[in-house]
This record gives sequence, structure tokens and C-alpha cells, in this order.
Amino acid sequence: MGIVESVKAVMWARQRQPGDVAYGVALGHERFGPRELLDQAVAAENAGFDIVCCSDHLAPWWEPAKGPPAHCANAWVWLGAAAEATSAVSIGPAVSAIAHRYNPVVMAQQAATLELMNPGRAFLAVGSGEAMNEVPAGLRWPSPAEQLARTEEALSIITGLLDGETVNRQGRFFSATDARLYDVPPRRVPVYMSAFGPQAAAIAGRLADGVWTLAHPVKAPRVIAAYRRACQEAGREPGEIILQGIAAAAEDDDLALESSREWKATLADESYAEDISDPAQVGEIGEGIPDRKYKMMAILSADAATHVRRLKTMRAMGATAVVVMNVSAADPMGTLRMYGEHVLPELRS
Repeated sequence: MGIVESVKAVMWARQRQPGDVAYGVALGHERFGPRELLDQAVAAENAGFDIVCCSDHLAPWWEPAKGPPAHCANAWVWLGAAAEATSAVSIGPAVSAIAHRYNPVVMAQQAATLELMNPGRAFLAVGSGEAMNEVPAGLRWPSPAEQLARTEEALSIITGLLDGETVNRQGRFFSATDARLYDVPPRRVPVYMSAFGPQAAAIAGRLADGVWTLAHPVKAPRVIAAYRRACQEAGREPGEIILQGIAAAAEDDDLALESSREWKATLADESYAEDISDPAQVGEIGEGIPDRKYKMMAILSADAATHVRRLKTMRAMGATAVVVMNVSAADPMGTLRMYGEHVLPELRS
């Protein structure tokens, strides 16, 4: 049995029937403190989400002095606490950058430890990162081509270690000398790769257990097609297709918009590809995105039926898992309750 097949049967801890779509919530370290997020993680599990994940950032998408408050606690420390506070949901980062800030050997060790402490629940989602999280750590921001090359090199080390291999590699960017995990979990930790374009999707098809992308109505189908094509060329069965969106609920639609505007920058291509490391500049780019475009990509509504309808559209794009980023500063816990009482039951009916 191949790697993908052996992992796929237990990909999501709470998924009950083969073929069911899993539903997850991403929690934002940029906007909320770690203890607030811990309460949100517990509430998300109680609401019936299958997946609880979190952003992995060193800096927020905006400058706090010019906008809303901001935080940025360490994702991996928090994941250990969140896994202990919950009992059944799948848990992992969404996503951790492996091209720069993290050593791939250590990243594999972290993921394996999370699984050992929480059997059947851990996953690792990885990507190439953003300048605002890497440059402050003393790293040079490379070209998009080098970002992909770094990511592929790091991913090959991570997957080898999680497969129980002893890895020796002298690469352009990363090296490993007789590296091995001395505690290898019985269940292989699934690894998903973030991709916004066909080249990244092709790497995911060759090396990862699934692809993770934004639910853009035009870009996402291209990413999914490239991923499936790469899987076929590599002789691998396609794994998970995870589509992520933004969601906020509040007393009314206007408040849902007003309480989440700072997240506009997540929709700007420049935030990911270019050497822009100042949160103030990142926030300014976000401010330039029209509300109309933001509302087209984000689910900002007090009406549960609107959330259901939009999520069904995302699901119809071919997703095996749908993840929403809870960006409601006005009522984050209320958003989770609404999903538990109305949205998730309707999606599963």
C-alpha cells in the first residue's frame, strides 16, 4: 500500500464516512491572543468542526498602530495546548512556511511529536511563506522561482523523515546528515502543501498528500487541475483538496464587514510573492482592495443561510475539505456557535 493510500483512510480524525467532505476552522493568531484562541478551539470542536488549525505568523497583515489590535503568538506552542484542550478534532498549522524560517528536520520532528501526543489527529500543512514573516527573522526574500525550489527541497526532507527514512541530503538550500526521527508515529502524519499556482500545485502532486489553496473561483480550479495532473504523472492517487475561505458573522452584515476589513491583505498577490515585509505596507495594500472584491471572496453575513450557500459553492469546486478562517472581531465565538447550530448541520444534511 502506498503512502497516500495508507494515510488517506484516517486523514481527518472526525470524518465518519468515505467521501464525506470535512469542515474546518482556521484561527487567526494575528488578531487574537493565544488564550482567546484556545477558547475558540474548544468552541470549534463543540460546534462540530472536523478540523481546527491556526495561522503560523511572525507578523500580522496590518500595522496595529494604524488599525485594529494585533497579536502573533507561536503557532507550534499553541498547537500543543490546543490539542490538549480538545479531544477529537484534527489539528495542525495552516500553514507553516518551510522555505526559510523553519529547518525541515525540526519541522518533521514537531509534526511527529504532535501526532505522538495526539494519535490520529495531527497534520502538517506547509507553504513558501510571506516576506513579512521571514525577512524580520534575518532572511533574504528570494524570487518566486527560488521560493518554490526551497519549498520542494524542504518538503522532500520532511516527507522522507515522516516516512521513517534516514535522510542524507546536501541541497542548494537545506542539508541533512544521517537525519532520522527516533520517535516515528505509527500513523504517518499527512502533509499538505499550500499552492496558489500550477507550479506549486505540481510539487504538491509529486510530494504531498494533498493541496491547500484559497477558494478563488478562477484560480482554484486551475490549481486543482494542475495538482491532479501532477499526481497522475507521478503515478500517485490524488489526496486531499482543501479549499480555504474567510468567514465572519456579527449582529448584521455591515458589522461583519467592518470587524474584519484588516484581512483584505490576505487576498492580495503582492502579500505572498513580493519583498514586502512591513506590516504597515501590507495593510495599505489590503486597504486598496475594494469592499466589493472582499465580499466576493469572504463570507461576511449575519445570515447562516448565506454561509451555507457560499460553502456549498466552495464544496462544488471539488473540495474534499473546506476550511473557513474565522475573522470576526465583533463576535468570533458567536460565529462558531452559528456554524455549530445552523451551518454545519445543514451542510451535512
